Amino acid sequence: MGGIYIYSDRTIMAAELIGFAKKSGKSANVITFNETAANEIAQYGADQVYVFKGDSPLAENYAKAVADFLRNERAELFVVGATARGRDIAARVAGYLECSLLSEVSTIVLEGGTVSTTRMVYGGAVIQSEAAAGMAVVTIPSGKFEAVQGGTSEVAIVSVKADDRVSLLESTPIVRSEVDLSAADKIVCIGLGMEKKEDMQLAIDLAEVLGAEIGCTRSVSEEKHWLPNYIGISGLTIRPSLYLAMGVSGQVQHLVGVRDSKIIVAINTNEKAPIFNGADYGIVGDLYEIAPLLTKELKSTNAG
Repeated sequence: MGGIYIYSDRTIMAAELIGFAKKSGKSANVITFNETAANEIAQYGADQVYVFKGDSPLAENYAKAVADFLRNERAELFVVGATARGRDIAARVAGYLECSLLSEVSTIVLEGGTVSTTRMVYGGAVIQSEAAAGMAVVTIPSGKFEAVQGGTSEVAIVSVKADDRVSLLESTPIVRSEVDLSAADKIVCIGLGMEKKEDMQLAIDLAEVLGAEIGCTRSVSEEKHWLPNYIGISGLTIRPSLYLAMGVSGQVQHLVGVRDSKIIVAINTNEKAPIFNGADYGIVGDLYEIAPLLTKELKSTNAG
Protein backbone atom coordinates (compact mmCIF):
# COMPACT_ATOMS: atom_id res chain seq x y z
CA MET A 1 0.00 0.00 0.00
CA GLY A 2 2.80 2.43 0.87
CA GLY A 3 2.24 5.97 2.06
CA ILE A 4 2.91 7.68 5.38
CA TYR A 5 1.67 6.22 8.65
CA ILE A 6 1.08 8.40 11.68
CA TYR A 7 0.76 8.03 15.44
CA SER A 8 0.21 10.59 18.17
CA ASP A 9 -1.57 10.38 21.49
CA ARG A 10 -2.74 13.97 20.95
CA THR A 11 -5.40 14.63 18.33
CA ILE A 12 -4.09 18.04 17.24
CA MET A 13 -0.58 16.64 16.73
CA ALA A 14 -2.01 13.79 14.65
CA ALA A 15 -3.87 16.40 12.57
CA GLU A 16 -0.62 18.31 12.00
CA LEU A 17 1.14 15.13 10.88
CA ILE A 18 -1.74 14.42 8.49
CA GLY A 19 -1.02 17.89 7.11
CA PHE A 20 2.62 16.91 6.55
CA ALA A 21 1.64 13.72 4.72
CA LYS A 22 -0.80 15.57 2.47
CA LYS A 23 1.79 18.26 1.76
CA SER A 24 4.22 15.51 0.75
CA GLY A 25 1.69 14.14 -1.73
CA LYS A 26 1.42 10.83 0.12
CA SER A 27 -1.52 8.99 1.66
CA ALA A 28 -2.01 9.77 5.37
CA ASN A 29 -2.87 6.73 7.47
CA VAL A 30 -3.31 7.16 11.22
CA ILE A 31 -2.83 4.47 13.86
CA THR A 32 -4.44 4.88 17.25
CA PHE A 33 -5.38 2.67 20.20
CA ASN A 34 -8.56 4.46 21.22
CA GLU A 35 -11.89 4.53 19.34
CA THR A 36 -12.87 7.92 20.75
CA ALA A 37 -9.58 9.41 19.57
CA ALA A 38 -10.06 7.70 16.20
CA ASN A 39 -13.42 9.38 15.66
CA GLU A 40 -11.88 12.77 16.50
CA ILE A 41 -8.88 12.25 14.21
CA ALA A 42 -11.21 11.07 11.41
CA GLN A 43 -12.40 14.68 11.03
CA TYR A 44 -8.96 15.87 9.88
CA GLY A 45 -8.74 14.42 6.40
CA ALA A 46 -6.70 11.24 6.81
CA ASP A 47 -7.05 8.63 4.09
CA GLN A 48 -7.55 5.91 6.70
CA VAL A 49 -7.69 5.64 10.50
CA TYR A 50 -6.84 2.31 12.12
CA VAL A 51 -7.82 1.43 15.69
CA PHE A 52 -5.59 -1.29 17.16
CA LYS A 53 -7.55 -3.33 19.68
CA GLY A 54 -6.07 -5.90 22.05
CA ASP A 55 -6.06 -6.99 25.67
CA SER A 56 -3.58 -4.44 27.05
CA PRO A 57 -4.40 -0.87 28.12
CA LEU A 58 -0.80 0.15 27.44
CA ALA A 59 -0.14 1.62 24.00
CA GLU A 60 3.55 0.71 24.32
CA ASN A 61 2.63 -2.98 24.39
CA TYR A 62 1.48 -2.79 20.77
CA ALA A 63 4.83 -1.63 19.35
CA LYS A 64 5.59 -5.01 17.78
CA ALA A 65 2.08 -5.21 16.33
CA VAL A 66 2.56 -1.74 14.83
CA ALA A 67 5.93 -2.74 13.36
CA ASP A 68 4.46 -5.89 11.80
CA PHE A 69 1.53 -3.88 10.41
CA LEU A 70 3.83 -1.24 8.88
CA ARG A 71 5.95 -3.97 7.30
CA ASN A 72 2.91 -5.70 5.81
CA GLU A 73 1.53 -2.40 4.50
CA ARG A 74 4.92 -1.54 2.96
CA ALA A 75 4.84 1.84 4.70
CA GLU A 76 7.26 4.44 3.37
CA LEU A 77 7.55 6.36 6.62
CA PHE A 78 6.23 6.23 10.20
CA VAL A 79 5.89 9.70 11.75
CA VAL A 80 5.17 10.04 15.45
CA GLY A 81 4.19 13.03 17.58
CA ALA A 82 7.08 13.81 19.92
CA THR A 83 5.33 13.30 23.26
CA ALA A 84 6.66 11.09 26.06
CA ARG A 85 4.51 8.16 24.89
CA GLY A 86 5.19 8.87 21.24
CA ARG A 87 8.96 8.80 21.72
CA ASP A 88 8.68 5.48 23.56
CA ILE A 89 6.58 3.87 20.83
CA ALA A 90 8.77 5.31 18.06
CA ALA A 91 11.94 3.82 19.56
CA ARG A 92 10.34 0.41 20.04
CA VAL A 93 8.89 0.30 16.52
CA ALA A 94 12.21 1.36 14.97
CA GLY A 95 13.92 -1.38 16.95
CA TYR A 96 11.51 -4.06 15.76
CA LEU A 97 11.83 -2.83 12.16
CA GLU A 98 15.61 -2.45 12.46
CA CYS A 99 15.34 0.88 10.66
CA SER A 100 16.55 4.44 11.17
CA LEU A 101 15.07 6.62 13.93
CA LEU A 102 15.28 10.38 13.38
CA SER A 103 14.14 12.28 16.46
CA GLU A 104 12.78 15.75 17.30
CA VAL A 105 13.11 17.04 13.74
CA SER A 106 12.48 20.64 12.74
CA THR A 107 12.04 20.03 9.00
CA ILE A 108 11.37 16.88 7.00
CA VAL A 109 11.22 16.08 3.28
CA LEU A 110 10.36 12.69 1.76
CA GLU A 111 11.54 12.34 -1.82
CA GLY A 112 12.71 9.47 -3.97
CA GLY A 113 12.58 6.94 -1.14
CA THR A 114 14.83 9.05 1.07
CA VAL A 115 13.74 11.09 4.09
CA SER A 116 15.84 14.19 4.80
CA THR A 117 15.53 16.06 8.08
CA THR A 118 17.06 18.83 10.13
CA ARG A 119 16.99 19.33 13.88
CA MET A 120 18.41 21.68 16.47
CA VAL A 121 21.30 20.50 18.65
CA TYR A 122 23.47 22.16 21.30
CA GLY A 123 20.61 24.29 22.55
CA GLY A 124 19.72 25.52 19.06
CA ALA A 125 23.23 26.74 18.24
CA VAL A 126 23.71 24.13 15.50
CA ILE A 127 21.39 22.68 12.85
CA GLN A 128 22.04 19.00 12.20
CA SER A 129 21.04 17.46 8.87
CA GLU A 130 20.25 13.75 8.63
CA ALA A 131 18.99 11.48 5.86
CA ALA A 132 17.79 7.89 5.75
CA ALA A 133 17.02 5.67 2.76
CA GLY A 134 14.10 3.30 2.88
CA MET A 135 11.69 2.87 5.76
CA ALA A 136 12.35 5.17 8.73
CA VAL A 137 10.68 6.31 11.94
CA VAL A 138 10.62 10.05 12.68
CA THR A 139 9.43 11.94 15.76
CA ILE A 140 8.11 15.47 15.16
CA PRO A 141 7.29 18.08 17.85
CA SER A 142 4.01 19.97 17.74
CA GLY A 143 3.62 23.14 15.74
CA LYS A 144 5.72 22.16 12.72
CA PHE A 145 2.84 21.72 10.25
CA GLU A 146 -0.64 23.07 9.65
CA ALA A 147 -3.47 20.72 10.55
CA VAL A 148 -5.73 19.65 7.70
CA GLN A 149 -9.31 20.84 8.07
CA GLY A 150 -12.36 18.97 6.83
CA GLY A 151 -12.93 15.55 5.34
CA THR A 152 -14.14 12.47 7.16
CA SER A 153 -12.00 9.33 7.17
CA GLU A 154 -13.02 5.71 7.36
CA VAL A 155 -12.22 4.07 10.71
CA ALA A 156 -11.14 0.42 10.62
CA ILE A 157 -10.70 -1.87 13.63
CA VAL A 158 -7.54 -4.00 13.63
CA SER A 159 -7.39 -6.87 16.14
CA VAL A 160 -3.83 -7.29 17.40
CA LYS A 161 -1.93 -9.25 20.02
CA ALA A 162 -0.35 -7.19 22.77
CA ASP A 163 3.02 -7.86 24.34
CA ASP A 164 2.00 -8.83 27.88
CA ARG A 165 5.46 -8.76 29.44
CA VAL A 166 4.59 -5.37 30.98
CA SER A 167 1.35 -4.97 32.92
CA LEU A 168 -0.38 -1.95 34.41
CA LEU A 169 -0.84 -2.25 38.18
CA GLU A 170 -2.23 1.19 38.97
CA SER A 171 -2.78 4.55 37.31
CA THR A 172 -3.26 8.01 38.77
CA PRO A 173 -4.42 10.76 36.40
CA ILE A 174 -2.43 13.99 36.31
CA VAL A 175 -4.68 16.93 37.05
CA ARG A 176 -3.78 19.75 34.68
CA SER A 177 -5.25 23.21 34.98
CA GLU A 178 -3.03 24.98 32.46
CA VAL A 179 -4.05 25.62 28.87
CA ASP A 180 -2.44 23.99 25.85
CA LEU A 181 -0.17 26.78 24.60
CA SER A 182 0.79 24.79 21.51
CA ALA A 183 -2.79 25.26 20.28
CA ALA A 184 -3.17 28.93 21.34
CA ASP A 185 -3.76 31.54 18.62
CA LYS A 186 -2.29 34.41 20.64
CA ILE A 187 0.26 34.30 23.46
CA VAL A 188 1.65 36.90 25.87
CA CYS A 189 4.96 35.64 27.26
CA ILE A 190 6.71 36.93 30.38
CA GLY A 191 10.44 36.84 31.03
CA LEU A 192 12.82 37.80 33.81
CA GLY A 193 12.15 41.46 33.07
CA MET A 194 9.04 40.99 35.21
CA GLU A 195 10.19 41.49 38.78
CA LYS A 196 7.46 40.05 40.99
CA LYS A 197 4.83 37.36 40.60
CA GLU A 198 2.14 39.90 41.49
CA ASP A 199 3.19 41.89 38.43
CA MET A 200 1.91 39.08 36.21
CA GLN A 201 -1.41 40.91 36.42
CA LEU A 202 -0.02 43.32 33.81
CA ALA A 203 0.37 40.41 31.39
CA ILE A 204 -2.98 38.93 32.39
CA ASP A 205 -4.79 42.22 31.71
CA LEU A 206 -3.10 42.59 28.31
CA ALA A 207 -3.78 38.96 27.41
CA GLU A 208 -7.44 39.33 28.34
CA VAL A 209 -8.00 42.27 26.01
CA LEU A 210 -6.09 40.48 23.23
CA GLY A 211 -7.89 37.18 23.75
CA ALA A 212 -4.50 35.57 24.41
CA GLU A 213 -3.02 32.95 26.73
CA ILE A 214 -0.09 33.46 29.14
CA GLY A 215 3.28 31.78 28.61
CA CYS A 216 6.76 32.24 30.05
CA THR A 217 10.45 31.56 29.53
CA ARG A 218 12.35 28.66 31.09
CA SER A 219 13.84 30.80 33.84
CA VAL A 220 10.42 32.04 34.93
CA SER A 221 9.10 28.48 35.05
CA GLU A 222 12.04 26.58 36.54
CA GLU A 223 13.67 29.24 38.73
CA LYS A 224 10.73 31.35 39.87
CA HIS A 225 8.07 28.63 39.51
CA TRP A 226 5.38 31.11 38.45
CA LEU A 227 4.00 28.95 35.64
CA PRO A 228 4.26 25.18 35.01
CA ASN A 229 5.33 25.12 31.34
CA TYR A 230 7.80 27.22 29.41
CA ILE A 231 8.32 28.08 25.75
CA GLY A 232 11.61 27.11 24.13
CA ILE A 233 13.62 24.38 22.40
CA SER A 234 13.44 22.01 25.39
CA GLY A 235 9.90 23.07 26.31
CA LEU A 236 6.97 24.05 24.13
CA THR A 237 7.22 24.91 20.44
CA ILE A 238 4.47 27.34 19.41
CA ARG A 239 3.16 28.91 16.20
CA PRO A 240 0.46 31.44 17.18
CA SER A 241 -0.76 34.26 14.98
CA LEU A 242 0.56 36.70 17.61
CA TYR A 243 3.39 36.25 20.11
CA LEU A 244 4.03 39.20 22.43
CA ALA A 245 7.13 39.02 24.63
CA MET A 246 7.30 41.13 27.79
CA GLY A 247 10.74 41.43 29.40
CA VAL A 248 12.05 38.42 27.46
CA SER A 249 15.75 38.62 26.56
CA GLY A 250 15.33 36.14 23.71
CA GLN A 251 18.20 33.69 23.99
CA VAL A 252 18.50 31.27 21.07
CA GLN A 253 16.93 28.40 23.04
CA HIS A 254 13.77 30.48 23.45
CA LEU A 255 13.72 31.92 19.94
CA VAL A 256 13.77 28.43 18.42
CA GLY A 257 10.49 27.73 20.19
CA VAL A 258 8.73 30.87 18.90
CA ARG A 259 10.21 31.49 15.46
CA ASP A 260 7.21 29.98 13.64
CA SER A 261 4.88 32.61 15.13
CA LYS A 262 3.25 34.70 12.39
CA ILE A 263 3.83 38.02 14.19
CA ILE A 264 6.37 38.54 17.01
CA VAL A 265 6.17 41.68 19.14
CA ALA A 266 8.81 42.39 21.80
CA ILE A 267 8.94 44.84 24.72
CA ASN A 268 12.34 45.23 26.40
CA THR A 269 14.37 48.04 27.95
CA ASN A 270 17.57 46.72 26.34
CA GLU A 271 17.69 47.76 22.69
CA LYS A 272 20.38 45.11 22.08
CA ALA A 273 18.30 42.24 23.49
CA PRO A 274 18.41 39.20 21.14
CA ILE A 275 14.59 39.08 21.09
CA PHE A 276 14.59 42.08 18.75
CA ASN A 277 16.54 40.09 16.14
CA GLY A 278 13.57 37.77 15.74
CA ALA A 279 10.79 40.33 16.26
CA ASP A 280 8.55 41.81 13.59
CA TYR A 281 7.82 44.77 15.87
CA GLY A 282 9.91 45.96 18.79
CA ILE A 283 9.25 48.45 21.56
CA VAL A 284 12.30 49.64 23.50
CA GLY A 285 10.83 50.61 26.83
CA ASP A 286 9.78 49.56 30.31
CA LEU A 287 7.09 46.87 30.27
CA TYR A 288 5.66 48.41 33.44
CA GLU A 289 4.86 51.52 31.41
CA ILE A 290 4.18 50.01 27.99
CA ALA A 291 1.87 47.13 28.99
CA PRO A 292 -0.75 49.30 30.76
CA LEU A 293 -0.72 51.77 27.86
CA LEU A 294 -1.25 48.96 25.33
CA THR A 295 -4.05 47.48 27.44
CA LYS A 296 -5.76 50.85 27.76
CA GLU A 297 -5.48 51.60 24.04
CA LEU A 298 -6.74 48.16 23.02
CA LYS A 299 -9.70 48.43 25.39
CA SER A 300 -10.54 51.81 23.88
CA THR A 301 -10.25 50.44 20.35
CA ASN A 302 -12.40 47.40 21.14
CA ALA A 303 -15.01 49.58 22.79
CA GLY A 304 -15.17 51.78 19.71
